[in-house]
Amino acid sequence: MQFGVFSIGDMTPDPTTGRVPSEHERIQSMVAIAKRAEEVGLDVFAVGQHHNPPFVAPANPPILMAYLAAQTTRIQLSTATTLITTTDPVRIAEDYAFAQHLAQGRVDLTLGRGNTGPVYPWFGKDIRSGIPLAVENYALLHRLWRETEVDFSGRFRTPLQGFTSTPRPLQDIPPFVWHGSIRSPEIAEQAAYYGDGFFHNNIFWNKEHTGRMIDLYRSRYAHYGHGTQEQAIVGLGGQVFMRRTSQDAIREFRPYFDRAPVYGGGPSLEDFSAQTPLTVGTPEQVIERTLSFREYAGDYQRQLFLIDHAGLPLKTVLEQIDLLGEEVVPVLRKEVAARAPQGTPQAPTHASLLRRREEGRDPVPGGGTAAVA
Repeated sequence: MQFGVFSIGDMTPDPTTGRVPSEHERIQSMVAIAKRAEEVGLDVFAVGQHHNPPFVAPANPPILMAYLAAQTTRIQLSTATTLITTTDPVRIAEDYAFAQHLAQGRVDLTLGRGNTGPVYPWFGKDIRSGIPLAVENYALLHRLWRETEVDFSGRFRTPLQGFTSTPRPLQDIPPFVWHGSIRSPEIAEQAAYYGDGFFHNNIFWNKEHTGRMIDLYRSRYAHYGHGTQEQAIVGLGGQVFMRRTSQDAIREFRPYFDRAPVYGGGPSLEDFSAQTPLTVGTPEQVIERTLSFREYAGDYQRQLFLIDHAGLPLKTVLEQIDLLGEEVVPVLRKEVAARAPQGTPQAPTHASLLRRREEGRDPVPGGGTAAVA
């Protein structure tokens, strides 16, 4: 299993000091977080896509990914959300392929619709068409990465005639795609249809809902002939805050939780922790809680943690990464390996996708794999 962290790039005032980082500081902090994640042995750094305050996460994530590719050597660079609904598929195809070349293949992406309604009219789209936009735009993106001359006509963009997206994906292997959704069964269906990954960023949802969404994806993945339900590729989100004692963790994190723009003023910290994956406590409690996710998600392939939100200072965030890398993830790796049944797939990488291509096992949209006779 891959373990990593993701950032949404929010610029939230620190509730204990009132200080708001500058845009420059926040951008540099994401770079520092990614580099520290690699240093301590994490597998993935992912960043969101936003176009509005109070976020400074890149409007074009491949810019940051390309910069990080030059600053790192091993860590996989991904997105917490690439807005498939309001970003032109041609732009996505070109920008992420370019970043993939610069990163020597260490690039994948999570497609989603985001959670900011006003972004739709900013880019000339109608939020009421969110699902059809996601379906049509990905159908085009999928072809752009696999066909050298694309003819296309759809509802939401101008037609294409004999169009070739450049650069072509590295070694003709498109970046792996995770389809991210927290509540839309249509997106789980889309992921299954193409044989892609399904990422349920379950940071706001209870395990029952998360389990239903993943079960739907797994059953449809098998329905389309891409493999068994157990071979489907699943990722989960999560939130953690750790200290040596649970009392210290709760006391320190509570003011950040209570005033966070995404959930402040809602359920109490205790209720939210009970109902969602948020774990505030010791490294041992984080290990125990994370291992319990497989009870409703099955044996999955990627676990990402949100740790740099709600105004937490960079020093504190880096301390959390150190705890993840030094105390939490090594134990999780050992326990996951011991508990996973034989044949459980690993998270896709460029190297594994290249092997799959050479073996003729690329998934065919809507039915099976391109098996070589």
